[in-house]
Formats: sequence, C-alpha cells, structure tokens
Amino acid sequence: MDFNTVLFAFGLTLFAGLSTGIGSALAFFTKRTNTKFLSVALGFSAGVMIYVSFVEIIPKANISLVESLGNSNGWWLTIASFFGGILLIAIIDKFIPSIENPHELRDIEEMQNKPKKDQELMRMGMFTALAIAIHNFPEGLATFTAALTDPSLGVAIAVAIAIHNIPEGIAVSVPVYFATGDKKKAFWLSFLSGLAEPVGALIGYLILLPFMGDLVFGILFAGVAGIMVFISLDELLPAAQKYGEHHLSIYGLIAGMAVMAISLVLFV
Repeated sequence: MDFNTVLFAFGLTLFAGLSTGIGSALAFFTKRTNTKFLSVALGFSAGVMIYVSFVEIIPKANISLVESLGNSNGWWLTIASFFGGILLIAIIDKFIPSIENPHELRDIEEMQNKPKKDQELMRMGMFTALAIAIHNFPEGLATFTAALTDPSLGVAIAVAIAIHNIPEGIAVSVPVYFATGDKKKAFWLSFLSGLAEPVGALIGYLILLPFMGDLVFGILFAGVAGIMVFISLDELLPAAQKYGEHHLSIYGLIAGMAVMAISLVLFV
C-alpha cells in the first residue's frame, strides 16, 4: 500500500472527525440554531452516504468477494457483511444511554434555558465525550477504508461524515456545558472526542493490514456500506426532519444523491 495514499486517507479521516469542533464553536458563538441549514445539510449528507453505499461501495465489495469465493458464496457474504455493518452500529447505538447519546438533538437555545451547573459535573461531561468517541470509531474506519480504495470516493464520504459531525458537536458540547459551566472545557472535550475517528482508522488499519486481501477487503467494504446506510436512516434523516421542514431534508437528500452521482461520473 502506497504510503502517500495511507497518509491522504488518514488526513481525510482526521478532517471528518475534528469537524465536531465546528459544531462546538457554533454552539458557543451563535445565539440561535440555523435549523434550515442543518436540515438541508444533514439531508445532503444522508443522500451522499446512501447513494454511494448502494451504487459504488456494495458493487465493489461484491466484485472482491465473488472473485475470492465464487458467485453464490460471494453474493451471500456481501449481503451478510452489509447487514453485519448495520448490526454493529445498531448495537453501539443501543448501548449508549439516550441522555449521553451524541445523536440526541440539542439546540443552541437550550444554553439560555438550562442551569450552568450540575451536581454530576464532569461525570456527565466525560460520559458524553466517551459516547461520541465510541460512536465515531466505526465511522473513522469507514472513511479510511473508502479513501484507501478510491481517494475521490474517500473525499465524498469524508465530507458527508464531516457535515454529520457538525450537529453532533453541538449535541455533545451543550450537555458538557450544562455539566461543567465551562465553555472552553465543553469545546475541547467535544473537539477531542472527534479524534476517535482517526484513531479508529489507525487501529483498524494496523489490525487488518496483515490480512488485507480481496476477501477481507470485500467484507470490510460491505460492512462500511451497512454502517453508512444505518447512520443515514437512523440518525441523519430523522435529525434533519426534527431540525427543519420535512421537504428541506428531502431536497437536501436528493441534492446529495445528485452531487454524488455526477462526481462518480466525472472521476471515472
């Protein structure tokens, strides 16, 4: 594997993960949540992820698995890996308590309506940061794997993950601020929790590198597609619709699919 490609993939994953800091900054430097922007942006991100998963990632995974195992077994393992990715992210989501789940929506306006101190203080803050770190771990592996396989595809997925991490940063920083009353601490905990994405990418790469071949690549890539589809349907679209009008999220979804479709043609 070319070192420059690995470095590029890692850089994209770092960019996607640390975009939680953008959400944290928005929470502290703006007075109102721009719900229309977030609704369209989250829909756009979902459109990119869903389209690229079904049109690009699953077919590539299937080609690798069919070459390794034959037509019938390759198809069955593609399906199993796709739903295995969905199961993995669903289990992670299930075991994160809702009060500390970074995908539970928070509004910037809440900061004016909640007390700045909480008896649990750093306990709540640390658990919130831990929750987002756990959730971002497989997302980092997804971004990194896609970028290793196809740099242009990696860019698209990194941008989609980054957009999705902006409201996630808001959702993390606001509860931490409730717990500590400290804006700087809330910002840095939220910002640093995004490091779980490049860390997840690095650990996954080091573990899987000795075994990397068509079979492992196909399983991993199909699992990545499952992770992204689940994120889109369980988190991004519901969040987009709660933040704004239903139609705005759908317009964003279609725009994301269109941009992804055009970019895939242009970079063929």
